Amino acid sequence: MENKQNKINNLLKMGFILVSILFAMPSILYLIQKGTTYQFGPYFHFLYEAPVSRATQTILYIILLLSLSMAYFAIVKRRKNVFKSTKNMFLFIGIVAFIFIAVLPFTCSDVFYYLGIGRLDSTYHQNPYYTTIKEFVEQGDNSQYLQTDTVLAQGYHNDWADSTVVYGPIWTLICRIVAGLSFGNLDFALLLFKLVNVMIHLGNCYLIYKISHKKIFVLLYGLNPFILIEGIASVHNDMFVAFFLLGSLYCLTKKKNLVLSITFLSLATAIKYFAILLLPFIIMYHFRQEEKPRKRLGRCIQYGLLFLAILAIPYLFYVRDAQVLSGLLIQQEKLAKSFYIILTEYFKEPTFAPSTVNHVLLGAFTIIYFFTCLTLLNKKSIKLREEMKKANYFVMAFLFLLITNFQPWYVIWLFPLLIWQKAENIRWIPQIALISEFANSIFLTYGEGWQNGTPFTFVLIVGAFGTWIINEQTKKIKLQKMRRKQFWQD
Repeated sequence: MENKQNKINNLLKMGFILVSILFAMPSILYLIQKGTTYQFGPYFHFLYEAPVSRATQTILYIILLLSLSMAYFAIVKRRKNVFKSTKNMFLFIGIVAFIFIAVLPFTCSDVFYYLGIGRLDSTYHQNPYYTTIKEFVEQGDNSQYLQTDTVLAQGYHNDWADSTVVYGPIWTLICRIVAGLSFGNLDFALLLFKLVNVMIHLGNCYLIYKISHKKIFVLLYGLNPFILIEGIASVHNDMFVAFFLLGSLYCLTKKKNLVLSITFLSLATAIKYFAILLLPFIIMYHFRQEEKPRKRLGRCIQYGLLFLAILAIPYLFYVRDAQVLSGLLIQQEKLAKSFYIILTEYFKEPTFAPSTVNHVLLGAFTIIYFFTCLTLLNKKSIKLREEMKKANYFVMAFLFLLITNFQPWYVIWLFPLLIWQKAENIRWIPQIALISEFANSIFLTYGEGWQNGTPFTFVLIVGAFGTWIINEQTKKIKLQKMRRKQFWQD
């Protein structure tokens, strides 16, 4: 019996690696044929340069993604037998992560923009918060650089080439370092960025384990096909946000060091500003022994100012005036892959205008968040699990209700808080991440375009609702089995 179980466990691991290799094969064949990633695109092609219809490509992609997802859930379920030691688990995660380095960013070309602005900053000494890649290239004789600098050239042909930086300065500094080390070679730059993201990925796994001491949380994040595709293959900066958030929570819970915790939270906020939502929860949990609201408020002001001071430091590298913050508004002005695009398409009345709905929801969010913090200020007993649940709900509300330009990879934000959630959310967050990846296959069939955000959103909503129903039914069945078992035992 034990030998049979070992065979099943080995088959699961071999199957996961095999499907991962199959996932990487189209990219490997493309690189063998072309010899370079320069002029790679258009993205949202799973099979490159192949005489295969987009519909067929989509079906193949869904089959591979479904196979990987099934193996993923099976490994998580049998984790205690599949991985006899923590070392073996991390080794397996590392092998899979390195396989996904070979997968080209077929679902999104943002990494080429990241590298382009990094090159603009490091090599050509332009401030990317005030000068776009297009502006730089098209002034004077600067177009000559496109002949020798494939990193800049690929960035120039990117959809975001006419936009100033839309992220915080920590991300811009990271891009500057990676692009600066590339020597203008796009292939080396992309490989270097992917290696950095793999290191961050493994760092996230390590921090999750150090905080939770449980394999399940490491595996739910580390082997999730969604994370592998969006975080490693597509090189999204949300991996770094997750790393800094986990670093903040690790310093808070294990090191009991609030200054370090706030420093890491500042670094996360200096990439994507939503991370600031966790600040009151972190400060007030650290000072949970101080029962007087006035003292807690004083601590919040004191460490809130420290947070802002640390946050301001990286901005000093780029700030000239308030325009340095204008990029933060650019994404919110766009409509894509959210229920706001459905409002635009199906509701023509001014009452349901996306901006009106967004302002109403933002107002409601602000009021609820304010009163939650006020309640926390006066709370006698503050427990981390309860507060992280609340923080997670605010991040989820921000993610799904307030962002007009929702993208699937934003779901990575939810994984750092997974450890403290109730069972339903621990199950639901990895599931919704995968549903968003399946929904994204709409673009494999129909190509990139804001109008395809409507079917994406419908698939995401229906998939999430269907998953919730299945989870509820599963919970009821388990409860009934437990009651029957107890009945016969009594």
